[in-house]
Amino acid sequence: MLLNFATDTANAIPLHVVEADGLTDTLDKLSAVQKNWTVTQGFKAGLGQVVAIPGADGAIAQVLVGYGTVDSRARGRFHMGGIAAKLPDGVYQIASGLAGAELEEAALAWLLAQYKFDRYAPCHAASAQLVAPDAIDADRIAIIANGEALTRDLINTPASDMGPQELEDAARALAAEHGAKMTVTLGDDLIEAGFPMIHTVGRASSRAPRLLDMRWGETGPQLTLVGKGVCFDTGGLNIKPGSSMGLMKKDMGGSATVLGLAHMIMGLGVPIRLRVLIPAVENSIDGDAFRPQDILMSRKGLTVEINNTDAEGRLVLADALTLSDEDKPELVISMATLTGAARVAVGPDLSPFYTDSDAHADAISDAARAVADPVWRMPFHAPYEAMIEPGVADLDNAPKGGMAGSITAALFLRRFIESPYIHFDIYGWQPAAAPSRPKGGVGMGARAVLEALPKLLNL
Repeated sequence: MLLNFATDTANAIPLHVVEADGLTDTLDKLSAVQKNWTVTQGFKAGLGQVVAIPGADGAIAQVLVGYGTVDSRARGRFHMGGIAAKLPDGVYQIASGLAGAELEEAALAWLLAQYKFDRYAPCHAASAQLVAPDAIDADRIAIIANGEALTRDLINTPASDMGPQELEDAARALAAEHGAKMTVTLGDDLIEAGFPMIHTVGRASSRAPRLLDMRWGETGPQLTLVGKGVCFDTGGLNIKPGSSMGLMKKDMGGSATVLGLAHMIMGLGVPIRLRVLIPAVENSIDGDAFRPQDILMSRKGLTVEINNTDAEGRLVLADALTLSDEDKPELVISMATLTGAARVAVGPDLSPFYTDSDAHADAISDAARAVADPVWRMPFHAPYEAMIEPGVADLDNAPKGGMAGSITAALFLRRFIESPYIHFDIYGWQPAAAPSRPKGGVGMGARAVLEALPKLLNL
């Protein structure tokens, strides 16, 4: 679905955002009748409170919405999305109370509150529309919102309708929309082309594995985005229990996120050369499935001992990262729903990321705070390198012991790349509905990266 601001603005209802410590001033600006109405409705400007003030004709003349205190707002984000969901149908215009970054976040939150995934059944989303505030770049906000909507749609679609072919179709549609070039290496051609681990992970599925390669832009520094595209993960022969397999339609969340970010970059015309690499596979169970203690050869020439077939995402990413390195981009960013250990470390709301560059880390962290897309830097901790060295092969895909799982996975990936590199170990799922984020697939880290690009690439 397309998310956008209201086009019919003639009869927009003024909406005033009121902080708790500004309630008295707001009430003093109302007529005696309006003030009495507001007080009798119990409006105290608490976060999320809404009071509609009627005019002489009984229709809504203006709306007051509570924005609470700084402390109450710090316990969440996208509060305007929750407010939008409470408003009756109509067109609204933010008349007072917000400016700058807060106004931009509120506008984005309002658009994201309109998102609904209704491919299989009707669902509720905010129907109140917002007039784009004059002080924001409305086109930019709408492009960002629709990039996020693309990510959500891809993750929410079950594997029955989102296998490697359908993920390829989505990437091709995005490329066509923005005039990007797209090539695909399919099935057994992966072996000849030098992507043995992508082929190995996906060969047991009836849906052929493939590597998607999209390019856009002719000038500027090159950014390569690499997204994990495991469209469903059974765990392979180390089969997951049912409780762990239930959300595995989201194991392509890294690819969904980089496609959403690519939409933002191309839609905004960011002056870079963009490359998107997605190894798209299913990790299935069949007589041809790869096995524990198999030793695989990678594109880079490093051998990998398989100690758990459920640690497959790092294998397909490794071949793609090696390819990304070959044209020496200024920056490579990978995004993947890679480890449960990352969720244990930071929960579902934070995007943990890894980089060796303090400057890159600062740029992403500063940008994340500016656009309400929370991240947390994790360490490439060199003393753990020995944990991924099994002795019988160059690398171990699943070190024993269960400790530092996200870090060892990141260290594994770093072995396959020499270019400046940032890795995100994201969750890609909203476990419970929150303002502007219904339960289901969600983008993580993309808006922070977009905001940080001028510093990351010296634009």
